Order: sequence, then C-alpha cells, then structure tokens
Amino acid sequence: MDILSLIQSKPVLIGLHLGFAIVGIDAFMWLTGKIKSDGGSRKSMIVTASVGVVSFVASWIAGGYYYVIYYGALVRPIIKSGLAPWAHNIIMETKEHIFLFVVPLAMTVLFITLLEKKDLDQLKLRRLAYWLSGTVAALGLLIGAMGFIISAAARWGG
Repeated sequence: MDILSLIQSKPVLIGLHLGFAIVGIDAFMWLTGKIKSDGGSRKSMIVTASVGVVSFVASWIAGGYYYVIYYGALVRPIIKSGLAPWAHNIIMETKEHIFLFVVPLAMTVLFITLLEKKDLDQLKLRRLAYWLSGTVAALGLLIGAMGFIISAAARWGG
C-alpha cells in the first residue's frame, strides 16, 4: 500500500479530520484566553489564529473527502436503516451546515488579530474578538459531539 492509498483510507481520513479539528479547537480556545487576558504579543495571537484556521481548513478537506467518497455510499445507508436514522436526518444535516461557518468565522478572528492593539481597542473589537474566538471553539466542540453521535449511530446500525 502506497502512502496516498493509506492517507485516502477511511480510518486515516477520519483520524486526520478529527486530529486537525482538535488542533483548531485548541488554538481558538488558547486564543480566547489570550484575548481575554490581553496577554501575549500580537505576533503570537496571529500565529495562534493562523494555526487554528489552517487546522480547520485541513479538517474541512479531510472530512469533505471522506464524506464524498465513503459516507454517502457506505455509512449513510447503515445509519438510515439502523436504530437511529435521525442521526443522519437531523445531526448530520445540522453538522454539515454549522461546519460551513467555522472556517469563515475563524478567518474573521484571524483578520481581527492582524490589527494593532491600539486599533483593536479604538475600534472596540477586543470583546467581539473574544466572543467570536470562543464561539469558533464552542462550535468545533459541538461539531465533535455531533460526529460522535453519527459514529455511534453507524456502529448501532449494522
């Protein structure tokens, strides 16, 4: 098995999807703390936000590839015919739509961190950045919980 085939396998894609999401969530939780305490340099905040955005984009790519190649053909039918068809009809549909907002929200926070501290304060964006960064982390955690429910429904379905 070559490396490309390995990366495109179901378990590796799910692991990449989850792993990158965890890094993104952690980055935005850390950034939320930095914004609240007004700690850390502007550079460290930009790096933290950039790591979060890149991680969420990578999670988006890995999860999207898995969804297109495997989920629709293999997993969705198991869930829909199993004990918890609502896991797809409600949870997965909700997850898909929330997921679309995470990267643009994360990028918005990144753009805010590019501002100088004096501009951030003058424009009164610190509180917004704090809440938006926390929201990105919370949405990531919510999506993770939804993924757990979907995975459990797939395991129950067979």
